[in-house]
Amino acid sequence: MVTTGLRPRRSAVLRLLVVALALAGTLIGALGGAAPASAHAALTGSTPAQGSVVDRAPEQVTLTFSEGVAMGDDSIRVLDPQGKRVDDKKLRNLSSDHVVKYGAGLPPGLRDGTYTVAWQAVSADSHPVAGAFTFSVGAPSKTTAPVAQQEAGGGLVGALYGIARYLAYAGFVLLVGGAAFVVACRPAAALVRSVQRLVVYGWALLAGTTVAMLLLRSPYTGSGNLADVFDLGGLQQVLITKPGAALISRLLLLAAAALFVAVLFGAYARAHEPAGADADSEGQARRRKDLTFGLGFGGVIVATGLAATWAMAEHASTGLQPTVAMPVDVLHLLAVAAWLGGLAALVVSLYWGPPVERTAVRRFSRLAFGSVVVLVATGLYQSWRQVGTWQALTDTTYGRLLLVKVALVVVLVGISWMSRQWTGRLAEVPAAELRAPEEAEKETEQGAEQGAEQEAGKGAGKEAGKEDRQEAAKEAEKVTVGASAAAATAGTAPSPAPENGPASKTGPAPESGPASKTGPAPESGVSPAPDETPATNGTTPTADDAASPADGTPAPDPARAAQLARQQAALRTARTKRRRDADPERLGLRRSVLAEASVAVVLLVVTTALTATEPARTEAAVKATSGGQSAEAGRPQVLTIPFDTGGPRGKGTARVRLAPGRSGSANTLQLRISDPVGKPMDVPEAKVSFTEKAKKLGPLSVTTRHTGKGQWQASGVQLPVPGKWQLSLVVRTSDIDQVTEIKNVKIGS
Repeated sequence: MVTTGLRPRRSAVLRLLVVALALAGTLIGALGGAAPASAHAALTGSTPAQGSVVDRAPEQVTLTFSEGVAMGDDSIRVLDPQGKRVDDKKLRNLSSDHVVKYGAGLPPGLRDGTYTVAWQAVSADSHPVAGAFTFSVGAPSKTTAPVAQQEAGGGLVGALYGIARYLAYAGFVLLVGGAAFVVACRPAAALVRSVQRLVVYGWALLAGTTVAMLLLRSPYTGSGNLADVFDLGGLQQVLITKPGAALISRLLLLAAAALFVAVLFGAYARAHEPAGADADSEGQARRRKDLTFGLGFGGVIVATGLAATWAMAEHASTGLQPTVAMPVDVLHLLAVAAWLGGLAALVVSLYWGPPVERTAVRRFSRLAFGSVVVLVATGLYQSWRQVGTWQALTDTTYGRLLLVKVALVVVLVGISWMSRQWTGRLAEVPAAELRAPEEAEKETEQGAEQGAEQEAGKGAGKEAGKEDRQEAAKEAEKVTVGASAAAATAGTAPSPAPENGPASKTGPAPESGPASKTGPAPESGVSPAPDETPATNGTTPTADDAASPADGTPAPDPARAAQLARQQAALRTARTKRRRDADPERLGLRRSVLAEASVAVVLLVVTTALTATEPARTEAAVKATSGGQSAEAGRPQVLTIPFDTGGPRGKGTARVRLAPGRSGSANTLQLRISDPVGKPMDVPEAKVSFTEKAKKLGPLSVTTRHTGKGQWQASGVQLPVPGKWQLSLVVRTSDIDQVTEIKNVKIGS
């Protein structure tokens, strides 16, 4: 016995499970893509520094990055306190061998105040990065410079681009893995419609998402406005970038892939159709061999090219050892596609196709094992290259995601081992049963087509019905006359039906009368066919009588006949599936393969998320160049705190600056208090303290000294641990008017 289908109820449950898992994976991918991509190129330094106060205006503003970036003349903007752009709008490339630095020139004679630096770039691995910081000349001031609140790669455009990235990986896996399954494991699958749909859908998904990413690329790295997808100027700029060239190359390779798919399910499928008895078996075998070699060679080239479009624009193209990392990344992607895509093809073959041969399952098992070996080897190299240290596996987002991916691979390998155990117990599929479900499906379709043809013929028959009925009447009259003449020549009347046969409905006819309704009963006791029945009761049949059966029953409905044919075909298919369910080995194999596919969906989501996460080495490099602080924490902290004590001259604004904003080192605290119009204002008392409630530390009081009108300063401020601290500011404007304001401040390590 063999098995590919399940009982209707159980099959429906498992199919819904597959769909639910696929939708869950897509939803997780959409949520990951909706967030801005992690900054793969990070800002490691600037001149002037963030939050610094300089005595005189600098000649230029410089930015230093952790890796190569692409920038233009509008990538660095310097805005004065009123929001007016004051830089010279010309990008300066100040990079050296190992330092990535860009700058923007400033005009002489800038007045005192707080200036805002807004920057935007595209990292070498194609992800957009952006940021903003402030510095002051002379003394800080209020600023109204507009700074975009949306991060680079965020918003609706970022969400759509992220979804397209996830779906592009899924399309690549289905296209390459499904085709590899057909050519390398099961050539007969080229005739299975479910496998054909899988591969074609994979091609369409990859092509559609590639076009979408190409159109979204300009707003994704620039304005963030969805309407800019129709900006031809922006599209032209995208085409000359490395990611744009990769996407165009992918589209060209997909054109070649379309030809590959056409041959695979055209000539290759026909070559593997069952041959007749008089077929040239030797010539057919040689043709199959040639097609297999051609498709295998061409498919490897196209698949390698498609994988290279990711390698040349993602993590592998930048950082440590890119010349080695790019080929390794290509092998990694091909192994993922062969394993997971082949698994998807096996799932649809087991559930929605003819019985899968034991040899085909074993071939895929060997292919999957080889893919896992390649994945482990290339994954180890990529992990070392992107992570660097054991500690980074738990201290960074990239490392934690990598651990999740490793755990999923281990689970998937364990389930694959179970599938191999089921495969070893399989019995070979009889050749006669291989095409039973496909033939049933064809019969169902043919029944539907015949029903449609008969329905159309019925309409046409109504138009010429009158002529047909007249002709039928003439033919019936001829039959009646002929029967009577034959009876007269024989000299005997028609004899009655024998006892064991069906009796005549009207009895024997008179010698000179017309034939009875059924005529002479045959010796075998079987009545003649209705179309051979002559007229009865001594009357010539009319046109209406001839148009319908002689017993008065209505003519069969062609639509009903087609429906019955479809029902019978469906019953035969269900009967075949019930017989297959008696094979526990194949039932167990289908369940284990379904479990593999479910885990593979989650694995693909995590793998795609890794490509949008800042590598651990990059994050460590940022910390090293920042004196041990991370890119988000440990920078000088500047807080603006409005207050109102409720008394005369009780309103004002306090500005607190803590630098360098790190734990375990001496920090300098600067406090400036101004009145509602911005002028420095002295108060009788101003006290500052810090509290870390999570660790039950504090309040730690800070002793400040008055350094000028409205200004206080404290040196050697020690905060023992990093984390979120509460800054408490007490301002007293008179003997009885006092207020306490609390703000959160993030302290780095």
